[in-house]
Amino acid sequence: MKPSLEISIYRYVERAIPRVRQKIVKKEELSYIAGFLDGDGCVMLQLITRKDYRLGYEIRPSIVFYQKDKNRQILFWVKNKLKEGYIRNRKDGMTEYVIVGKKPVEKVLLKISPFLRLKKEHAKVVLAVLKKMPEKGSQMTAKSLLKLSKEVDKFFFLNYSKKRTNTSQKVKDFLMSNNLLIP
Repeated sequence: MKPSLEISIYRYVERAIPRVRQKIVKKEELSYIAGFLDGDGCVMLQLITRKDYRLGYEIRPSIVFYQKDKNRQILFWVKNKLKEGYIRNRKDGMTEYVIVGKKPVEKVLLKISPFLRLKKEHAKVVLAVLKKMPEKGSQMTAKSLLKLSKEVDKFFFLNYSKKRTNTSQKVKDFLMSNNLLIP
């Protein structure tokens, strides 16, 4: 029996350019990763004070998966599938797989958000904010930072944050006191 033309072409292309072919993450794996994030992870937008930033603050998107040190191997598997971020060991017996930054977080959320349940609203808010953010931080204006920081405030309610100290009001106060925002 002769192989179909489609299979023959695929094999030819596979042999001709084997290094170009990229491993595709299966739907089942993305679904598992989304479930893992729903149960043992978090999606965040944070307002981070930055003395080296012109506007004094940075909007930092991140995704974090948590696991006890004895089970950290699963985090390496997830990292291998998502191809983003880093893994760090905490001093309290926990290991974290952390993905930080506009492009990496956006890339991962676009892949797994269809499968999220508990963190679906988190992902929607993050993706909406990332879409409104300029490509480069240096292109951020005081007005847009303030507007986006109000979106970040929504995470206070989504994440049950207890330690949160930076808010859109704090950003506004900083911008006003430094004459970066004209009322």
